[in-house]
Amino acid sequence: MIKTYFYNHSRQTMQHDVDLEQVDKFLLSPEDLLWIDLYDVGNDELQYVADIFQFHPLAIEDCLHVSPRAKVDNYEDYYFFVIHALRYNEESDNEITTLELNVFLGPNYIVTIHKRPLPSIGRIAATSLHSKKYMNRGPDFLLYSIVDGITDEYFPIIDRISVRIDELEDEIYEHQMKEITEEFLALKRTIILLRRVILPQKRIFAPVNGMMLFEINEENLPFYVDLVDHQERIADSTETFRDLVNGALDTYYSIVSAKTTETMRILTMISTIMMPLTFITGLMGMNVPLPGEEKVYSLWIIMGILLLVVLFMFIYFKRKRWL
Repeated sequence: MIKTYFYNHSRQTMQHDVDLEQVDKFLLSPEDLLWIDLYDVGNDELQYVADIFQFHPLAIEDCLHVSPRAKVDNYEDYYFFVIHALRYNEESDNEITTLELNVFLGPNYIVTIHKRPLPSIGRIAATSLHSKKYMNRGPDFLLYSIVDGITDEYFPIIDRISVRIDELEDEIYEHQMKEITEEFLALKRTIILLRRVILPQKRIFAPVNGMMLFEINEENLPFYVDLVDHQERIADSTETFRDLVNGALDTYYSIVSAKTTETMRILTMISTIMMPLTFITGLMGMNVPLPGEEKVYSLWIIMGILLLVVLFMFIYFKRKRWL
């Protein structure tokens, strides 16, 4: 599906579903803006748009394959971006998945390519049907609006992860080891994927030595500064979450180790107390004649010795604070 939106600066009007055969006419004025959105298109449709704008084959190849890392490439006449949105489903085996968005940014046009629906794209497209709000400040502002919408979708995920970590810190004292371990692993995977997505995107839009990696109108620069600030907040949150999860995991292992040590200590005390009893009963149970074995009171004497040994060892362990 190919959707088109055209902003005519001289007339201050919006058009949609324009004829791409007349693309040269739409690109005559540098103040006009043409937005082409390709959703779940095949190779033929993608190649059709690529031929119109003479996109590089390597950029088209990146559009056809999943790129795990965000990036920006400079092709002199245009810039090519790979950006990732996130989908979060706590009940799924894969809690978090990435949705790739490819963007071609030209001097007065922008082409977006995505295989799955993106709320940020959908919201801006719906607004652009009747409003010039997103398209009257140049293609860099439209790119900002799309990326900012994608970035805003990260914050509910961050909030939910924060709540899960708080819940996990309470559950480590109550739940079984298997459940807690699975929750730890799921959280660590989610946080790692978040960092793998947000850190490269932050580097794309953050200035390097005071220079941006792509051309931005000076009037739109404050918007990108705000965007980078949001991305830095997300990156800082993921780093904090990573430390919290690692700290909680260390605490959990300490608790498990302490419980194991306490169990082993009790079992050792029981074994230590039983050892002399076993020795005495084994000695008296030998199948050889022993002194006093024919006496009626021999059993009670042996029982008394056993009780005295137990009492002595119990008092000794208490004084040593082993019990």
